[in-house]
Order: sequence, then C-alpha cells, then structure tokens
Amino acid sequence: SNNQYALGWGRPSVLHAVVVIFLEFFAWGLLTVPVVNVMAKAFPSYTFLMNGMIQGVKGILSFLSAPLVGALSDVWGRKSWLLVTVFCTCLPIPLLKISAWWYFAVFSLSGVFSVTFSVVFAYVADITDDSDRTAAYGMVTATFFASFIVSPALGSYIAETYGDVSVVLLSTAIALLDVLFIVACVPESLPTRPKNWGAPITWEQADPFQSLRSGVQDNHILQLGLIILLSYLPEAAQYSCMFLYLRQVIGFSEDDVATFIAVIGVLSVTAQTLILAFLYNCVGHKTTMVIGLAFQVLQLIWFGLGMSKWMMWCAGVLASASSITYPAISAYASQSADAEQQGLLQGILTGIRGLSNGFGPAVFGLLFYFFHVQLDETSIDEAETDISANSDKYTSMSLPGGPFLFGALLAFVAL
Repeated sequence: SNNQYALGWGRPSVLHAVVVIFLEFFAWGLLTVPVVNVMAKAFPSYTFLMNGMIQGVKGILSFLSAPLVGALSDVWGRKSWLLVTVFCTCLPIPLLKISAWWYFAVFSLSGVFSVTFSVVFAYVADITDDSDRTAAYGMVTATFFASFIVSPALGSYIAETYGDVSVVLLSTAIALLDVLFIVACVPESLPTRPKNWGAPITWEQADPFQSLRSGVQDNHILQLGLIILLSYLPEAAQYSCMFLYLRQVIGFSEDDVATFIAVIGVLSVTAQTLILAFLYNCVGHKTTMVIGLAFQVLQLIWFGLGMSKWMMWCAGVLASASSITYPAISAYASQSADAEQQGLLQGILTGIRGLSNGFGPAVFGLLFYFFHVQLDETSIDEAETDISANSDKYTSMSLPGGPFLFGALLAFVAL
C-alpha cells in the first residue's frame, strides 16, 4: 500500500541513497582546506600524527557501533537511522570555526554514528535483487568519489576568496539540506517499519559485541571482513597522505594536485559504474573482487617505487580501477544474508572499514617516520619557493615510498 512509503517522495530507489551520500560527502569535501589549516594551527609540530590519532578514535568507535546501528535499522527501519547517522556525522562541521578543540572532540566522538554507508547499503539491498545489486552499490560508491571531484577545489577557491568561515557556512547549509532531504523525501525501504518503530529490543540486540560475535562466528562474513581490513587499511592510509606525498616527495604543485584529484575522481566514477557492472556480468562477483585487489596491489607498488610525475599519474589510473573492490565485496556479501539481516551485515563490514580508516593513517604515519619522510603542511609552506629541491632530497633517499610497499603486501595477502 502507499502507506508503507509515507513521509517520503515516491517509492524507495537507489537515487534516494545516491543523493544522501552525495550531499554528505560534498559538504565534507568543501572543508578539505579549512580542516588542514585548522589542524596545522592546532598541532603545528605533529599534524600528521594527530590526524592519525583522531581518525583512530573515530574508527574504533565506528567499528564498535556500526554492527549495532545496522542491526537496529533492521528492526526500526532505515530512514530514521539515515537521519541519525547523517546528522551526527555532520554535527562537527559548524564547530570548525567556533572552537578547534571542540571540533576535534566532537569529530572523534561522532564515529559512534558516522556509519552512513552501512545504512545506505542496507537500504539499497532492500530495494534491489541480486542481479542489480552490484551495479547499485557501484553507483553509491561512485557517488562518494564524484562528491570529491570538485568539492575540495571549490572549497579552496571559496576559502581564498571569501575566507574559511564562508566555506564552513556553505558546508553546514549543505549538511542541513541533506537532513531535510531525508526527512521530507526519502521513503522507508522496509514496509514493516511503521509497525516496528519504537518496538522494544532485547539486550542481545543492543549489545554491540554480540553483533561482532555473530559476524565472527560466520566464516563467510569473517573472511570477507578480513579482506576488507587488509585491503582498505592501506587504501585509507594512502588517501590520507597521498596528496601531501605528491607535494613534498614527488614535487607536484598545488594545481597539479587539484587536477590529479579531479581526474582520478572521474576515472573512479567510471570504474564503479560502467566497468564494475561489465565485469560482474562477464565474470561474476568473486573474479571482480580479485581483479580489483590485483589493481590495488599494482598501484601501491607503483606508488612505492615511482619517483616521477608520470609514474604517479599511471599509479593513479590503477588506483581508480582498484576502487571497484569494496562495492564488489559488499554486493557479494549481501547475497549471503537474509533480508532481515542486511543492516547487521553491512554494519559489520562498514565497522571494519571504519576501523581501517582510523588505523590506516596512524600506521602509515609511523612508517613514514621510520623511513625519515616528514609529511605535514608546515613543511610544504617552508619549501613552497623551492619545491623541486625539496623533492630532490627525497629522490636521493633509499625508499621514501616504503609505506606504500607495505600496503601492497597487505593487499596481496587479501588477494
């Protein structure tokens, strides 16, 4: 009946999920430069290390809470938890120019509910069948990359022209628009939601460790979880430091980095929409995952050994091809779960991804320290007038890209 889609616009569709993801991450993409500026001022001597610690706390909290949030969305419905996760994820945004310490504190604690992907993937699983799910997941993750194609450059331009406060205000407005879109336009994907909303839950359902134990006891989910951990940890670490690495070690200019982000973003969107669906139809889920992991191993090796700009561009193309891995894994996993457990399953996988997202930057931060490579914004500012000389210093070193080779090893184990 139409009542089951009440308080929403039309029937549940992948488009609703795509808009939610795009607005959330576009808002955060705008803040790329202001966040770096605030972090450099708050932690001038240990910028990269502190970033790793903050992301680590957030990642641990996401790891613990994501299975619980997913399981509760199975009981109470997706829409309410989409609202909660988006609101809490974006809550730190307006604090950025109010108080840096409050921003970093709330940002770390927001990891409890910063698991929008788990609810979105469960939402998509509710409304798609097995044959369409891979393409739908690819569209969602492609939207994530699409949101970062222009938002960092746009945020940087606005910050230079009108100041950081203007960027924060625009980002806050987009986040509020996302919340309003969920309230007014997103229909519930679970028809039983009106009956179950507010229904009592057992302690077993509310215990986050019970959700994790359920996943660990399922060998299939455990294997997929380990694959995500081993593959996404180096990916998260790579994206946290890659642009600083390109600036300081390879000698990219600020415009080069902006172009690199845009081009790789477009290629990633293409890979996760057209190429992912093509591979699934030709070779199936498992082979698609293997191909994605193979591309990841190759691009990490290339990043680790390359010391010239053209090699970084080649590695970036390989990195965009490897972006098909996570949506392929999520779609493959969703086939093994009942309709009533999609939220729990995606919550467990998103929790592991959040853990990797937290620990990845910290691990690479330590590895760069061992390889005597200092990555922080103050180093860029000091060497801005002679960035080529700065990169020549690293070219003469034994192996400045060693952390990427360690990441390639982890991805190879996942493969």
